[in-house]
Amino acid sequence: MDSQSYLPVPPGVGMEENFLSLDDILLSHERLPSRTECLFPRLGYLEKSTDSQDIQEGTKMELPLWLAKGLYERKRRVVSIELPKVYREGWRTVFNADPTVVDLHKMGPYYYGLGSQMLHFDSPENPEIAQALLQTFIGRFRRTMDSSQNAYNEDTSALVDRLDSLERDCQPTLLCPFYEFLPRFCK
Repeated sequence: MDSQSYLPVPPGVGMEENFLSLDDILLSHERLPSRTECLFPRLGYLEKSTDSQDIQEGTKMELPLWLAKGLYERKRRVVSIELPKVYREGWRTVFNADPTVVDLHKMGPYYYGLGSQMLHFDSPENPEIAQALLQTFIGRFRRTMDSSQNAYNEDTSALVDRLDSLERDCQPTLLCPFYEFLPRFCK
């Protein structure tokens, strides 16, 4: 009989979220750079950098992912979401060159999860982001598997500290959905 009081719930992989997963709850609190596209009356107290009673149109702020997804609409522009630095072209070039040298945990512990959630927002760079996520995962997975197979008497804590949460918890059942959802965006 299993005596654990809490059975871990695996995170949703790809654009789907599992709201019972602690990893997905933490992922939903990652902050995204955004800009307001309309006036938000009587919400000025949320913006600490101003004494105004309202949040003015064009105000730049960071919103948690859950709020950004709720406010973002394609037809009626309420907020526009900017790409976080790690998903922009400069970092994609680094990941294409050698994804194993980047400390993904330092860049944000949910690189793959947040990247897949960024595909919810309309951006002309979505196919490139999806391709970069897939290629980064493939390149890092090879090295991680090689290190795990050859780490009998070695300290692997330095390698593990650099891994994303998906890479740390990687199980064969998690890999299949990740590979299934990305090809929709890669051309």
